[in-house]
Amino acid sequence: MSADAEALFADHYQPLVRYLCRAVGQTDDARDLAQDVFLRISRTVVPEASRAELRAWLFRIARNLVIDYHRSRQRTPPSIAATAEAERPPSQDVVAAVNEALAALGDVDRDVFLMREVAGLGYDEIAKACDLTPDAVRSRIHRTRLRLRADLAAPIATHRTSTMRQSGRRQ
Repeated sequence: MSADAEALFADHYQPLVRYLCRAVGQTDDARDLAQDVFLRISRTVVPEASRAELRAWLFRIARNLVIDYHRSRQRTPPSIAATAEAERPPSQDVVAAVNEALAALGDVDRDVFLMREVAGLGYDEIAKACDLTPDAVRSRIHRTRLRLRADLAAPIATHRTSTMRQSGRRQ
């Protein structure tokens, strides 16, 4: 790996894996995709650009791999596993609800939101990574936050109520 690729790895591996974990929903798959991102970077010349532009370039590669990942998952049917609906703790219900709400978003909206909230990219970086304008990024993030807030209100309220009951407090 070149010195530039190594520096990108050191600076951006953790935010990239956090983004990929939320984008694909599987930690092992996210780490594999992160490895693929840096493998691709090591095989090419890292462009001369500012830190923000390099970060946008890196996340554009990651986003393209996420799109390919989801396309390949759609082509192959999920394995049929015996899943018994066991009672889950409310915190797991909230995590499941978050994952479902994120999965229900459009690809671009999910990517824009995750790049901002999970990976910490700025509007300009996200715009470059997703071929959007910064204003379009702002608008998509705002709409996505409103949608997630509405979709997650009930599961979060249920979790809070359950937590209060377990601690013995009354509402």
